[in-house]
Amino acid sequence: MALEVNKERGEVALRIGDVDLVIAATMQGLAAVSTRLGCQSLQELFLRLTGTEVAASLAAVTLLTVRGDHQAALDRMSLQDYPALAKAFSEALTHHFDGEPGKAKAAKASA
Repeated sequence: MALEVNKERGEVALRIGDVDLVIAATMQGLAAVSTRLGCQSLQELFLRLTGTEVAASLAAVTLLTVRGDHQAALDRMSLQDYPALAKAFSEALTHHFDGEPGKAKAAKASA
């Protein structure tokens, strides 16, 4: 069963093996992934995530998952999942670059 995704907040659905996740490129999550990987720039982080580097993918699934069992997903992850990982990471990051049109709506909804 797919998990609910709030696109207004930049959440993105991701399926790894038979595990459904929701990821979001929060600033805290991105900082944690960047630190774990030793990235020197946002460009480097973006390239490593969308290029599906193994260490970057493992870190991102662990640190960017907002719903779902990330450990179960990591246990089931295979190279067949990497196209979906690249797409989900790109969508999550693009939310920030597109001016976050849903951020104001999300803030109003939670107020």
